[in-house]
Amino acid sequence: MRSNVLVTGGAGFIGANFVRHMMESTEEVKIIVLDSLTYAGNLDNLSGLNAARLKFVKGDITDASLVESLFEKEKIDAVVNFAAESHVDRSILGPAAFVETNIMGTFVLLEAARKAWNSPEALESARFVHVSTDEVYGSLGETGYFTEETPYSPNSPYSASKASSDHLVRAYFHTYGLPVLTTNCSNNYGPYQFPEKLIPLMVLNALEGKPLPVYGDGKNVRDWLYVTDHCKAIEAVLDRGRLGETYNIGGRCEMQNIEIVNLVCSEVDFLVELDEGLALRYPYEEPRKALIKYVTDRPGHDRRYAIDCQKIETELGWKPEVTFEEGMKQTIEWYVTNRSWWEAILSGEYLKYYDEQYGNRG
Repeated sequence: MRSNVLVTGGAGFIGANFVRHMMESTEEVKIIVLDSLTYAGNLDNLSGLNAARLKFVKGDITDASLVESLFEKEKIDAVVNFAAESHVDRSILGPAAFVETNIMGTFVLLEAARKAWNSPEALESARFVHVSTDEVYGSLGETGYFTEETPYSPNSPYSASKASSDHLVRAYFHTYGLPVLTTNCSNNYGPYQFPEKLIPLMVLNALEGKPLPVYGDGKNVRDWLYVTDHCKAIEAVLDRGRLGETYNIGGRCEMQNIEIVNLVCSEVDFLVELDEGLALRYPYEEPRKALIKYVTDRPGHDRRYAIDCQKIETELGWKPEVTFEEGMKQTIEWYVTNRSWWEAILSGEYLKYYDEQYGNRG
């Protein structure tokens, strides 16, 4: 068990859920969150946690002096690197930020760890978990699964930047003996996910009677993983993973995008019909499936992702626990209940930052 864990990107969606999980599942570990609080980072995601065991530092992982000082001052003995620019659409609009954060930021973290863990004792006990994506593998046909041996074939600036960072992590293990592990996960969903992503975007638009844009024919397939299951997998890798190894983390749940959107419509219709207060707040009266609007497919849109997670199941004893039906119900109810969380985002500085960086979306 590590005692001082640096969680980069810990105010974002998966990072914040991981911090919450670690605070609940362990009693001794101290978490140091490093997050630059760009548009998708939100301190509200960490509200209510034990301040005695949680320290927040606002800063960028590309700031070498800051990162090195944290390793020294906080006696960091584990890193879980979530910090990344992560949306494919934005990587198409502005790839430079993805190269800077995802590649250079990972390099800075690796260098800081290499300098700090400079004794056999430190290398024996320390861990560096790099959290990546299944998008590095490219696109699958109608059959087959991504395994840890699948060749990399990224098709977007986002996935290319993550693939590069994965290769850097691997190189630091083989060259310097740094105690690294890499995880490649499928699509996450759950509480605190930024509203630009498919599921929260569709939930919020469906609630408010706004169009539900679906790329292409809507039949692109993704493997869906509930975020708390992902957090438990990362904890297992941190505690028991074999050094230098890669672990694929998937939900064994393939769904077409249009199936997701239809499910969201049905569930939102059901919730609004049950609750008079919701019906008054969201007065759209037609079945929400009527809001679906097919739009031009995005460039380089991979057709299908599917993860083979047998390795982590066999070696570390992890399996996804939350069914897709349960996870979607919990997720949609969370967004319906936590209106103040997403209203602050949709009317605040987050979208101002987004528009300044990537242009007003009209």
